[in-house]
Amino acid sequence: MRVMIDACVLYPTVMREVFLGCASAGVFEPRWSERILEEWARAAGKLGADQEVWARGEIAALKAQFPQGEVRYDLAIERHYWLPDPADIHVLTAAVAGSCDAILTMNAKDFPKNILGDEGLLRLDPDGFARDLLQDWPEPMTAVANSVLREANRLSEMPWTMRALMKKARLPRFGKALVAKSL
Repeated sequence: MRVMIDACVLYPTVMREVFLGCASAGVFEPRWSERILEEWARAAGKLGADQEVWARGEIAALKAQFPQGEVRYDLAIERHYWLPDPADIHVLTAAVAGSCDAILTMNAKDFPKNILGDEGLLRLDPDGFARDLLQDWPEPMTAVANSVLREANRLSEMPWTMRALMKKARLPRFGKALVAKSL
């Protein structure tokens, strides 16, 4: 499955690490556009110039890890599409141009299912998508989540539980399902 990942999923860190870890494990094929990556870098930059530099380094590593991930298209194609928020049309255009099956976004209201359906696309909510992937791919998804938890605990001054970390990352149902699987 090819999935266009919206900037709101690439930034924040834990959510990004979960989904890119899944992609690294071969669970799905990630896609993005240069503009989506730029939105991520600018969002990080709002926390300070050093954060934007860090994000751009992560973006360079991401491009190296997934060389087929970036979708390029002629900007003129964007005028053929419509969404409630014109600032999101580039995501839809990139998804169509990249032959994606879905758009992974937190932004449900600006990506109506009927409009995406007309283009043969699904809209995936990150929490629901992660939970569904856990059901279909329990071993790699659990391994990715455990790796993300270990890294969060390494970098944090306070210890995290899986459920608390995933809740903070806006993946509460995924966290709950992970804990239930481990019982």
